[in-house]
Parts: sequence; structure tokens; C-alpha cells
Amino acid sequence: MAFGTLYLIPAPLGEGELDWILPVGVQQRINLLERFIVEHPKTARHFLKQANPLRAVQVLKLEVLNEHTPASEIEALLAPLLAGEDVGLLSEAGCPAVADPGGVLVRRAHRKHIRVVPLVGPSAILLALMASGLNGQRFRFHGYLPIDLAERAKKIAQLEKTSLAADETQIFIETPYRNQKLLEALVQQCHVKTSLCVACNLTQADELVLTRTVHEWQQGNWPELHKKPTVFLLYAQKQAQ
Repeated sequence: MAFGTLYLIPAPLGEGELDWILPVGVQQRINLLERFIVEHPKTARHFLKQANPLRAVQVLKLEVLNEHTPASEIEALLAPLLAGEDVGLLSEAGCPAVADPGGVLVRRAHRKHIRVVPLVGPSAILLALMASGLNGQRFRFHGYLPIDLAERAKKIAQLEKTSLAADETQIFIETPYRNQKLLEALVQQCHVKTSLCVACNLTQADELVLTRTVHEWQQGNWPELHKKPTVFLLYAQKQAQ
């Protein structure tokens, strides 16, 4: 028996018209699937209802994979694929397996020789990089910075040093309620010529992308980032470009 295919389904980054975010072909593929592996069933059902309003989401089979899922349960999640059924892997927001717990399932699927197909959709990390105007040839994503203030300061210094030495854009995120504090720390600590971009609520009606030097950020007029999903990008350079 042939194995099923694992489809990686990007989810919207917030509320909005799906036709602006997901290609029609992706929505059609979603509607052919009956089984999904999701991070949070409630938000997954909301998204799947948007993708096909005429379908009863109650008939769909949803299994959970999140940061609390024991490694011992991954094998069971692959069982339908090994039995020949196609399955969709759905992130809470953005692309599965990118800063997302789905990566462990994808890795295990490859070991089992299961076909993995990534579908087109929004990635906050890439959208932020595209809109930042910073170096898109060389970049690195770091996930979350340390919570401890001393460790965070050390990490920021390291990121700035690496960016300058390697000519790389450094990309990272923060828990939304700590966004403003992180922006303050970056502006206080980084060199005045370092470029800093904040990309907030991407794909939403109030989307905001601002790239300024640290010197310009020091002049004030900061956006309100509190509790809004935000991507931070740092690019250190010897001279402003």
C-alpha cells in the first residue's frame, strides 16, 4: 500500500479575507483533506470553517501536536499516513515547522519515507524580511531571546556583533506582551548606526513595518506594540546604507 502525503498548511496570521492570503489551489487542497494535525483545535476549526463554510467541521478528524506533546505520541500521529491517508499539518499561525512544534513530525515523516508537500501561504518571518529593506541575502532567525535581563542584554550584543561581522540580518520574536520592553532594550543597547525594523500585525488591516536606525528610534515616536504579534530585525553596518 502506498503511503499518504503530509501537506504542510500555512494558517493566517490573524483575521482577514482568505483569498488575499492563501492561493485558491491551497484552499482546494485543504478541502480535500479529512484529517489534520493541529496545534490548537479551536482555532484550527475556525480556520477550516473559513476555508470551506459549507463543510461541517465536526466530521473532520483533528489530532493535537503542540509543545507539550510527548515524543512517544509522534509515531501514532503518523499511523494514518502509513495506512495511505493524506493528512494536513496545520500551524497555529503562519507556516508549519518554522518556529513551530510541527518540525518534529516532518522530520519523522521523512525518516518513514512519507511524502511531504509544503503549501504556499504567509510566513511572518519572510514577510518581515521582505518589507524591512535589510539584507535579504544573508539572514538568521533566532526565535525568542532570553527572558532574563542580563542574558537578554548579552544575546543582543552577540546578535549585533554577528550581524556586523557576517553582514547578516538577525531576526527574532518576543512574547507579544513583552514587545515594548524588548524595543526599549534594543534602542538603549545597540549602536546608533544599527538598523532596527519592527514588523507588526502582518497581513492585518493595521499592519505596520518600520525600519529606522537606532539613532532615529532614539528620537521617539514609537508605535504601540503591546500584545501585537511582532517580528524584530536587526542589521548592524559600518556605515548607513
